[in-house]
Amino acid sequence: MTHPIPIRRVHHVELIVGNARLVSFFCRKALGLDLVAYRGPETGNPGSASYALARGDLRLVITSPLTHEDPRVIFLALHGDSVKDVAFEVEDLDGVCEVLEKRGATFVQRPCAVSDSHGTVRIASIKAFGDTVHSFVARGGYDGPFLPGFESRKRPGYDSGLTGLDHFTVNVEGRQLDRWVEYYENILGFHTQETWEGKDVQTDRTALHSQIVTSPDQRIRIAINEPAVASRRSQVQEFLDYHMTAGVQHLALTTGDIVKTATAMKENGLEFLPVPEGYYDRISALAGQCHLDRDTLERLNILVDHDDKGCLLQAWTRPVTDRPTLFLELIERRGAETFGGTSFKTLFEAIEVEQARRGNL
Repeated sequence: MTHPIPIRRVHHVELIVGNARLVSFFCRKALGLDLVAYRGPETGNPGSASYALARGDLRLVITSPLTHEDPRVIFLALHGDSVKDVAFEVEDLDGVCEVLEKRGATFVQRPCAVSDSHGTVRIASIKAFGDTVHSFVARGGYDGPFLPGFESRKRPGYDSGLTGLDHFTVNVEGRQLDRWVEYYENILGFHTQETWEGKDVQTDRTALHSQIVTSPDQRIRIAINEPAVASRRSQVQEFLDYHMTAGVQHLALTTGDIVKTATAMKENGLEFLPVPEGYYDRISALAGQCHLDRDTLERLNILVDHDDKGCLLQAWTRPVTDRPTLFLELIERRGAETFGGTSFKTLFEAIEVEQARRGNL
């Protein structure tokens, strides 16, 4: 077993978008995130604009390139608004990078220092799936609002109940699942937590394979999907056709009260994925065991699952971008540590219905 890289947490997730100002506004008004910092022409960074938003342990950076010379313009043309970087916080950056190099990681950026009046942060980045990277951030004693180059911008969201990032899900090309599971096992020292074969997650038309990899402390969880052979085009293949390469399909945001969070977000205009007909008849007993009201669950499109440690509550949005390549999940864990096989299959069926509506099945 590969010794794990000592990662403290997900430091932030960066999205490259066409209009960062508007997307950051969406994150405040729809999701309840607080705008905490800004970097752009007004702060001495003429080539791009970035907005840092946070709520609890969740931190998003929304970035737009401002000139045609920025290579991120190509990223946008290929992928649309999409996750570019899932950054991890570490303490000993040089030690981490030495191990990464020995394990064969491809560096996009070697360790470097960035500074401002608040101190110095050291950062390095390696290539991951598709055009996505993983940065490693060593903050040292840095006490600025976010990272060097960002200035404080305090624009509060609302109390949505979000607390952090539970996991993110990656869609990869066919027959590439094992490769990327091995990448996280061999490069970062993660291990496989759960596996679903096509027979576990399929309809009579489409299917996928999926594995969950996690860090030893389960602070970082990654679901990786690939299309499985079936009679019609799977939702993973639809993602790949629009995104052009492997990429992040969704971010799962934690909440301590999914009813409160889903209610607030729905009132603020966020659209949730409809649940297949008959689902709530099938899980009525489970809803009662979890002390939940069926009518509330049905009204908010909340799915219920469980493992031997407790209940799992989940709700998924419709795509939050015009390309069907990025959506969000709300997740409340009432003791449960797994990902819920029944809910996963129901999500698969619900997305297939939406895929058919788009004419892409």
